[in-house]
Amino acid sequence: MKKTAIITGSSRGIGFAIARQLGLDGHNVVIFATTPQENNQKNLDILTADGTTFHYVQGNIDSSEDRVRLVREAVEAFGGVHVLVNNAGVAPKVRADLLEMTEESFDRVISINTKSNMFLTQEVAKQMITQEQVGKKRGTIVNVSSCSAEVSSTSRGEYCVSKAGVSMLTKLYADRLAQENILVHEVRPGVIATDMTSGVSNRYDALIAQGIFPIARWGTPEDVAGVVSSFCSDNFLYTTGNYVDVDGGFHIKRL
Repeated sequence: MKKTAIITGSSRGIGFAIARQLGLDGHNVVIFATTPQENNQKNLDILTADGTTFHYVQGNIDSSEDRVRLVREAVEAFGGVHVLVNNAGVAPKVRADLLEMTEESFDRVISINTKSNMFLTQEVAKQMITQEQVGKKRGTIVNVSSCSAEVSSTSRGEYCVSKAGVSMLTKLYADRLAQENILVHEVRPGVIATDMTSGVSNRYDALIAQGIFPIARWGTPEDVAGVVSSFCSDNFLYTTGNYVDVDGGFHIKRL
């Protein structure tokens, strides 16, 4: 039986790179995005050219009804769910000093980045537990968090808090689901060339030039997708609740 992967926020950027790679790895792919399918046809045509079988679901990750519908449609389309990649996320609309952050901004970022992760994972895990095991494990869940789970950015504190929450969710679900042979992992991207970072590209260009990253270049969505692909394979069968930094070595403390 062919395995099926749900990837949230996967019409573009890191999410699309992950969806494409998992499709090339042989998964059925469920694309979940906020925009209509026709808005993303160029990328979907790439999946078709790759020979990937996919199903597109439009919805909002912070809607309970849409999360339930996402899982239902995946099961209806392909018979089950074997991989979940929690990739969808947002940055604050306005970068504000920690002392000026609004409750509205905090609530929005936490709802989309953390709360939605918690409850979509819950929904998918329950589905996985009902299914026959395919291969060497019942399921794989990968959380795309951020180096901001550890690194302080006082102009976007709500984002840092939301990603730190995702890191704890990784540990919690890894602990709870190991007995079900469902493994949970986390990927922490650093500075990746996407729409989210395009508005501050000059700042990161300068940091790269200063040597803050041992691997002195921008990361790419494909760099992240390669790690997710490995987690979803059978290469990590005695590992759960851990993370991999995809940050060019930024996490290394240096003198």
